[in-house]
Amino acid sequence: MASLQTFSKSFPGWLFFCCCCCLPLLLTNSLPLKGTSAAHHACRLRKINFQQPYIRNRTYTLAKTVHASDKDTDNRLIGQQLFVNIRENNRCYLMKRVVEFVVKDVLLTEVKNQYPYVEEVAQFLASLTSELSSCQFSGKREHIEKNLEQMKNKMEQLGENGKTKAIGELDLLFDYMENACTDVPKKGGNKKKN
Repeated sequence: MASLQTFSKSFPGWLFFCCCCCLPLLLTNSLPLKGTSAAHHACRLRKINFQQPYIRNRTYTLAKTVHASDKDTDNRLIGQQLFVNIRENNRCYLMKRVVEFVVKDVLLTEVKNQYPYVEEVAQFLASLTSELSSCQFSGKREHIEKNLEQMKNKMEQLGENGKTKAIGELDLLFDYMENACTDVPKKGGNKKKN
């Protein structure tokens, strides 16, 4: 009985403590960190997506098979040049756009019947871009569009070999997508030109 009286006397104090101290802590824990936004959280993929041996093997095998028939060793579509002037926190968004282009304009064209595993790889890559559907850029979009346009133009200049080169670089695309979308970007972005 004495413990009940002690509890009832201290209950208002505990209630005040919980409302004033604990509740704000609980509410702020669910808020995004300063300097981040919901769009950047949407620009993340789980590392496990890329750790599936089956699809990694299919992607690398397809790239290796097609790369053997690519005689152009001077040009590269997928490389560090894509990231010139792109802040690190926008790299996943850029890679999402590159993958969307490669799936739609390369893999799901007439080449899908020419090489093994094209449809499986296309479905996998499309599933990644679907997971990134809410991923948006932050800041200015001009560098992203410029770099993407340069890649498209280079592929167009290469003619039919452009699609061959894009498929032959699927292993690079896979790796760049994994690095850009699973690693946490550093604060302030990377201003170093590659």
